[in-house]
Formats: sequence, structure tokens, C-alpha cells
Amino acid sequence: MEYYTLIKAAHSLPALLLLLGMLAHVFMLFKAYRSGDAAMLARKLRVTRCYSLPALGLLALSLPVSGWWLAHLAGIPLGQTWLLASSVLFVMLMVMAVLLRGRLAAWEALGETPAPPRLLMMTAAYALQYIVLLLAIMGLMGAKPV
Repeated sequence: MEYYTLIKAAHSLPALLLLLGMLAHVFMLFKAYRSGDAAMLARKLRVTRCYSLPALGLLALSLPVSGWWLAHLAGIPLGQTWLLASSVLFVMLMVMAVLLRGRLAAWEALGETPAPPRLLMMTAAYALQYIVLLLAIMGLMGAKPV
């Protein structure tokens, strides 16, 4: 168990970066939308969709691998309810990420045209669900109920 602390840090850091990155992008896009500058909003949407979301996706995909390794080193069986529940929530998180990417692509495709309110609400709803699912997974991992 000499590597346990290192792997725990390698597991916690991407999870924290994922949450902070998502919150930063929500704030950044909200601020760009409120400014009214369509060119700046289009640029931020393109950067978010083309660069940031794939980077956040790689961080997210590293979590099950490092989580399995942590469970293996600690001798925790993978059939425990809290691990299975977090796995289901993680699958839902990935679905939300794909849906959010689609909404951002639709928003970016509008270009200079103002986004309809329904598109904005759906994008915000997917982002909020993503954050809530991520917090729920982090809560399960932190509490480790037996």
C-alpha cells in the first residue's frame, strides 16, 4: 500500500480539476453571453467545444481507472452498492457531457444569430445536471458508505 497516497492524489486531482473546469467554463460562457459581443461568444464557444471539453473528457475517463486501482489496493470489493451507484452516475455523467457538447455545437452553429431561449435553457440544464452528477459522485467517493 505504499502507492496508495500517490494514486489517491492522482485520482482526486482530476476530479477537482473537472469540477473547477466545468464551473469556470459555465461562468466564462455566461459572462460572454451577457456582454452581447457575438464574436467573442463564438470564439469562446469554439474553444470550449474543440479544446476544453475533450481535455475535461480525458480527465473524466482517467477517473474509473484510478478509482479501480485505489479499490484494488485498499481491498474494497467492486460489488459494493456505493461503487456500483457511482458507476451508474458516471455513465449518466458521460451522457450529459455528450448532450452538453451537442447543445454547445448547436449554439456555435448559430454564429452571429442570437440563441433562442430554449437552446440557452437546455444548455444550462445540461451543464447543471453535469455539475450535480459530478458532486453526487464526489459525495459518494468521499463518504464511502458501507
